[in-house]
Amino acid sequence: MVRLLTSVAALRCYLRSYRTQNPLNFVGLVPTMGGLHLGHLSLIQRAKAENGLVVVSIFVNPLQFGPNEDFQNYPRRLETDLQQCEQAGVDVIFAPSVEEMYQSSVQTMVIPPTSIMSGLCGKSRRGHFPGVATVVTKLLNLVQPDRAYFGQKDAQQVAIIQSLVQDLNLPIEIIPCPIVRESSGLAYSSRNQYLTLSEQQQATVLYRALRRGQEYFHKGCNSATEIKTFVQTELETEPEVQVEYIDLVEPQTLIPLATVETKGLLAIAARVGQTRLIDNLILHRRQPIIAIDGPAGAGKSTVTRKIAQALGLLYLDTGAMYRAVTWLVLQSGIAVEDEVAIAEIVSKCRIELIPDGEQPRTLINGQDVTEAIRSLEVTAQVSAIAAQWAVRQALVKQQQAFGNKGGIVAEGRDIGTTVFPDAELKIFLTASVQERAKRRLLELHSQGKTEITQEQLEQDIAERDRLDSNRVISPLRKAADAMEIQTDNLTIDDVIQRVVKSVIS
Repeated sequence: MVRLLTSVAALRCYLRSYRTQNPLNFVGLVPTMGGLHLGHLSLIQRAKAENGLVVVSIFVNPLQFGPNEDFQNYPRRLETDLQQCEQAGVDVIFAPSVEEMYQSSVQTMVIPPTSIMSGLCGKSRRGHFPGVATVVTKLLNLVQPDRAYFGQKDAQQVAIIQSLVQDLNLPIEIIPCPIVRESSGLAYSSRNQYLTLSEQQQATVLYRALRRGQEYFHKGCNSATEIKTFVQTELETEPEVQVEYIDLVEPQTLIPLATVETKGLLAIAARVGQTRLIDNLILHRRQPIIAIDGPAGAGKSTVTRKIAQALGLLYLDTGAMYRAVTWLVLQSGIAVEDEVAIAEIVSKCRIELIPDGEQPRTLINGQDVTEAIRSLEVTAQVSAIAAQWAVRQALVKQQQAFGNKGGIVAEGRDIGTTVFPDAELKIFLTASVQERAKRRLLELHSQGKTEITQEQLEQDIAERDRLDSNRVISPLRKAADAMEIQTDNLTIDDVIQRVVKSVIS
């Protein structure tokens, strides 16, 4: 049952008790202003999948509303929000009063860099983003979550919060989540309820206009001026919609772009009747990223290597990256259990993967370790090293850096959910426990190991699946938008052909 807390004291008491009893569990935070809709619920669902405890904050923050904005009229329906959170499996709702959050008439404010908050919505909503940054900082400090979830619809807010967390060295992962849309294409927003039926229809032009800009971008147009002109032309088909801005900016810094080389944020703000709405799309121009996840023994490594070779893409061998770090730790004479020393060394290392047939060469700090990382010594220690939080964090960042320009195929347990949530193609490769045990048995028999039975292997594989699915760090999960391929009756070539066909089409 969801627990409703309204005071800072109660929230801190609850979280202290929870962390004492569950020291290994992650805590996720979903900050909201209430008026929950399917967009909020998608954030909650992801937080539930990735954390042991989920806190949803419901607080209409006065600091982010201007003098002529809708603070007094903003949707407040706590009872309905409570019911939705209960159904979604939320553990705690933190719904403080204004007096509880701001106990002094003089507030310390968090001011983001002018460069990131002065454009887009900042041009017309002066004071808005310092208000956002201040309340989010307070919530992050109160809950101290491992992860916090924000919707990509508020792209400027996401960029500011990511910058805030990085600049203040807050040990929190900010998770931007995709925009959820109504069947008409209109992005879900608490303010949509202000719209009349005719205004709801008019508002659908925002997404159509964004798609029109995206269409011309995909045709090869990379001029920001031309793309914005196509967007403007579509918006003009609904003369009642009053456009505030159409901008094309770099997604993290929000610096305006003259041309889009690989990535840009195409954003709109407009008034429909008396209601101000925002929407955006990310424009990508890169070779595809193919993310392949699935349980152990489903054939991911073999398939991934062959797909990369068939498509001329880089096989991002994440296993080799963890082996390279393990090799470096052993070469440095650091004890495997010394997590602090390992965190120090992994935060400064640089891994390169150089294409070379099916298996890329692996370099760490400029040294080729392709053969050395396959030693028995490395194999014996890699699991212990890979399980460490600091190693995981550092290598995910490096893996994501490989993906900036696309053109990679990667496999693992959470490649499509955590490492590359924006991958162009996500595959969940699986097979029944019985089939995976049969394959493993044939492999063992070919090595002369005949003492192990199919039944033993089935038990071992089922237990491995259970452990992998319940890991605190990087659990096995199928991405919501992944294509599942069940391989019981398929050959490796069958799987490769199916994936390649999906990419080409």
